[in-house]
Amino acid sequence: MDAIEAIRRLKYRYLRALDLKDWALFADTLTEDVTADYGDRLSFTNRTDLVAQMSESLPASIITVHQCHHPEIDIDGDTATGIWYLSDTVVFTETRQILTGAAFYEDRYRRGTDGEWRISRTGYTRTYEAMQSLDDTPTWQLLAHR
Repeated sequence: MDAIEAIRRLKYRYLRALDLKDWALFADTLTEDVTADYGDRLSFTNRTDLVAQMSESLPASIITVHQCHHPEIDIDGDTATGIWYLSDTVVFTETRQILTGAAFYEDRYRRGTDGEWRISRTGYTRTYEAMQSLDDTPTWQLLAHR
């Protein structure tokens, strides 16, 4: 598999693990010394703290949908960079609120001695974020939830 396809698959795996709350898989997409900046509210300097925060702040009652597309990936040996367009939705079932947003991820990747690519830096800049009460949409019903 070529490096660009491997990095695409890595980013998709990162998003799938996040949305499924599979914290072991999520951790495996990151280098130990990963840095992350998610807007003005969240930043991290290592994998342990990043995974702990995500697992604590995203209980089963919060449903997330993260979709990234339109990747711009550049490879330089065993390192790479990528820009991705993010569209996300977060449903807070307990408070009946829904957050929608978009952003541009800027990532760095590193190929380890095992030959696997991992995310060494990630973060995004929001283009918009909006919150709505689901009570404003009285017919909204959650019909299925993992």
